[in-house]
Amino acid sequence: MVRNSRRRLLAEMNVVPYIDVMLVLVVILMVAAPYVNPSLVDLPKVHKAAKAPDHVIEVIVAPDGKLSIRDKTEVHPVDFPQLVDTVEKLQSSGEQVPVVIAADKTVAYEKVIDVMRSLQKANISRIGLSLELENIGKR
Repeated sequence: MVRNSRRRLLAEMNVVPYIDVMLVLVVILMVAAPYVNPSLVDLPKVHKAAKAPDHVIEVIVAPDGKLSIRDKTEVHPVDFPQLVDTVEKLQSSGEQVPVVIAADKTVAYEKVIDVMRSLQKANISRIGLSLELENIGKR
């Protein structure tokens, strides 16, 4: 009796070397991670102007949403549709007088943006925001 003693070939893949390589890569990434800066944003620097403007028109947005304009020492209450006309009358000298929007911190952001947008549509180019306005009525 002759037996056919053929061995079967095993077609299995040995994945142990692949696992070793992956573990080495994970260790390298874990060691290198603290040295990589996480997406730092380079913000612009703000400096104080060399000379403050002599004349500024201030648009005040009150907590209840009412608008008023301060020109030098006078405060004039205005409606939203009259805002642009009043600012243009105050700038009638021909020069672009800076307009500063001062809003209480409780005012909805949307109202401030609406004021800024209406001034920009009227081609008023020098518009700024007041950074801090503690008491609107005490100025």
